[in-house]
Amino acid sequence: MNPTPRPAALAQPVIRTEGLTRHFTRHKKTVEAVRGLDLEVGHGELVAFLGPNGAGKSTTLRMLTTLIEPTAGTATVAGHDVVRERREVRRSIGYVGQGNAAGHAQRGRDELVSQGRAFGLSRAAAHARAEELLDAFDLSEHAMRPVSTLSGGQRRRLDVAIGLVHTPQVLFLDEPSTGLDPQNRANLQEQVRRLHDEQGTTIVLTTHYLEEADAIADRVIVIDHGRVIADDTASRLRSGLGDLVTLAFADEEAATIAAEGASWALVGPGEAASVERVGTTVRARAAGAADRVARFVVDLESAGAPVRRVEVASATLDDVFLELTGRSLRESNEQSTDESGIESKGAAA
Repeated sequence: MNPTPRPAALAQPVIRTEGLTRHFTRHKKTVEAVRGLDLEVGHGELVAFLGPNGAGKSTTLRMLTTLIEPTAGTATVAGHDVVRERREVRRSIGYVGQGNAAGHAQRGRDELVSQGRAFGLSRAAAHARAEELLDAFDLSEHAMRPVSTLSGGQRRRLDVAIGLVHTPQVLFLDEPSTGLDPQNRANLQEQVRRLHDEQGTTIVLTTHYLEEADAIADRVIVIDHGRVIADDTASRLRSGLGDLVTLAFADEEAATIAAEGASWALVGPGEAASVERVGTTVRARAAGAADRVARFVVDLESAGAPVRRVEVASATLDDVFLELTGRSLRESNEQSTDESGIESKGAAA
């Protein structure tokens, strides 16, 4: 059966960039926050920009949401140019930044109604939309409380609700889970995923949480030093790297036998393996190695090199980042300068 043709309007990317670039001046030096970004995002995609602090993720979102202008290149969102048609872009998008959107002394329901009125909804429609969003984000019982009394997770859910008041074509979320405890982070991720699955909203979020990108994004765009270094589904990014098999032996002679055999025993036709031996331990990474390791262990036993311990681990997005950059994403987050400081200075300039 042939698929139903998509309307011409939906066949066009909802986000398109060509050579998108942003430079800042900091301490009399040029900081290349985003370097020649070429990107297309289709209608209904849920995309995560993944990278360490300072990689250029938030700068990209701020250009796409018209908060700062590109130094070079072009970008369109919902068919509108982010420089020449800023008003049209802003009417087509929802944006949830890293800070809280609601006034601390305001009540959640009032904030939602006010936002609806600001976007041209009638009083009745604004109230109806507020009730709809409060219910969708499990906030109805907290609707009359001042925002300052809400928990971190409740406030972030309210932020997302505010960004959706006018039913935007595209929702941008900048580090939506930052500062939340694991339970609230998981709850917010579930809400975002449900929003995407049930309403088909195009969602673009930035994150440096590996687990967040892995859990909710259909597509992961890995950014480092202002450049896109990988763009695919999380599962394909991981599977392309392969499984890590760790084998421990009683002596180095047995480990040497295993290292020599691993490069062919743990790989399929036309595939390659990365093998290293450190003392009595052998580590091998290859696609599909998890499916072949049991037979390899039996063969090693027959060859007089019995295995004392076996560990098999699927590749993570951190492994992918390490393979691409030579460093761990977790370590990069701890060591890098927070990009928001660079961007705020650049925007002010």
